Amino acid sequence: MSSLLRLATAGSVDDGKSTLVGRLLYDTKSVLADQLDAVTRASVDKGLSTPDLSLLVDGLRSEREQGITIDVAYRYFATPKRSFVLADTPGHVQYTRNTVTGASTAQLAVLLVDARKGVIEQTRRHAAVLSLLGVPQLVLAVNKIDLIDYDEATFAVIADEFHSHAKSLGYQDGTVLSIPVSALEGDNVASKSDRTPWYTGPTLLEHLENVPVAPDPHDAAFRFPVQYVIRPRTPEYPDYRGYAGQIAAGTVRPGDAVVVLPQGLHTTVERIDTADGPLEEAGAGSSVTILLADDFDIARGELIASADRQPAVTDEISAALCWLSSKPLKPGAQVWVKHGAKTVKAIVEELNARFDEQTLSTVGDPEVLELNDIGQVTLRLAENLPVDDYKLSPRTGAFIVIDPKDGDTLAAGLVGERFA
Repeated sequence: MSSLLRLATAGSVDDGKSTLVGRLLYDTKSVLADQLDAVTRASVDKGLSTPDLSLLVDGLRSEREQGITIDVAYRYFATPKRSFVLADTPGHVQYTRNTVTGASTAQLAVLLVDARKGVIEQTRRHAAVLSLLGVPQLVLAVNKIDLIDYDEATFAVIADEFHSHAKSLGYQDGTVLSIPVSALEGDNVASKSDRTPWYTGPTLLEHLENVPVAPDPHDAAFRFPVQYVIRPRTPEYPDYRGYAGQIAAGTVRPGDAVVVLPQGLHTTVERIDTADGPLEEAGAGSSVTILLADDFDIARGELIASADRQPAVTDEISAALCWLSSKPLKPGAQVWVKHGAKTVKAIVEELNARFDEQTLSTVGDPEVLELNDIGQVTLRLAENLPVDDYKLSPRTGAFIVIDPKDGDTLAAGLVGERFA
């Protein structure tokens, strides 16, 4: 079975992102015949001699015109080597929150720049957001290389500038690759281009197929948010008590010492059940039912974790928030925090800093966070929550902020000091 890569695309307006996504879908034969026929007809009507591949993803553009707030479109395609889930995010400055939404689960991001314009402010902004979210791999697709006559020197200047910026954001050598492409002509997207003999690296698709996707480390601390408590109480299973959910991090085996948080109850794993029978080991991403040696009163929303490497249990969280609402956030606001399957009341105690998108720096003690702002805040919780730093465990270091009045999602949160 081929592995799965989750990726996101980002870039400024008119950098050719829709055409690049369309090209990937077209070249991987992920477009239905009727879709391609419709695109071909529309292209002919526009006076074009070849299909306008950007039309394959233009449905998203019409959605934006209708004023949809979170308009990230997910595209699915596959090759014999790997399956892909692509989050297609908009390029406008005012949709920074959409980039956060699309990149929140990405293992790699493809950041487009126009070869004629090079690295611009929006490029640096997107790279900073991707770094904040901990996206481990970046690809700089220097698009429209055909419009600069496939000039090697221009590509080299753009690549060097971006690599320096990425390094300043914490990206190490080997995690950033620049590729000269023409989404319109297909150069170096799925096929190697004869017009860039000076480029010896992989095509974009080759890189996506072969880039290492770091699995959850085998020795990562075990994290298992309880989604559901299974108690059949049938003659066949009169005393069965299992805790169902998906393993968020690490691995677990029968006999492992664990702790139930926030209660702090210590026990061991007795059995790991699945629909296909018991397992001797289960890792991150596995949906399982865990049976414990002791009969505790455990409810949905609690966390079963490694006994020797526990998360912090706290009623105060310092976190970065990406503010998604048109309602401004002020200190003292009463909100709900949803962490895993648990929702608790909270108060925003402080706004510690705001990321300035214009200067790519931070501003201390802002009065409010507005729509699309990213800020460092302190939250006081009504109950203790077991949380990890987002960089150490994204699944248990992320949360959302909800409006208690109408249930709207207000913000995406990342636990830890991202900036101050």
